[in-house]
Amino acid sequence: MMIDWTAFTPWSALAGGVLIGLAAALLVLLNGRIAGISGIVGGLLTPKPGDIGWRLAFVAGLVLAPVLWLAVAALPPIQIEAGYPLLIVAGLVVGFSTRYGTGCTSGHGVCGISRLSPRSIVATLAFMTAGFITVFVMRHLIGG
Repeated sequence: MMIDWTAFTPWSALAGGVLIGLAAALLVLLNGRIAGISGIVGGLLTPKPGDIGWRLAFVAGLVLAPVLWLAVAALPPIQIEAGYPLLIVAGLVVGFSTRYGTGCTSGHGVCGISRLSPRSIVATLAFMTAGFITVFVMRHLIGG
């Protein structure tokens, strides 16, 4: 394995992690809600009175962040090495899995582990293990 040291950016990664942690902590402290993206968007699909505003604001922040970034610097190039059929299947699998696992990586991995939730720790171990196995199979057994 080779590390591209010119693309190694620990300071921006640290800043991003701090911002994610701060946003998750503020949402739980000020609103009593977990910053799980699948739950936030799912709540928009089945809205309850008085529960839409903060969800829209959260999703708007996710969408507008790259636009604001453009005022400071160029966005990194996006390179996706898969066709649309595979991306659609992958999106459906992720969507189904977040509903089946009652949460996504942001909800379980960031918020659940920080709350020492046993369910979130098990869920995070499960999807991390699945990711490790998938990368190993794709890179070393299939040769992708």
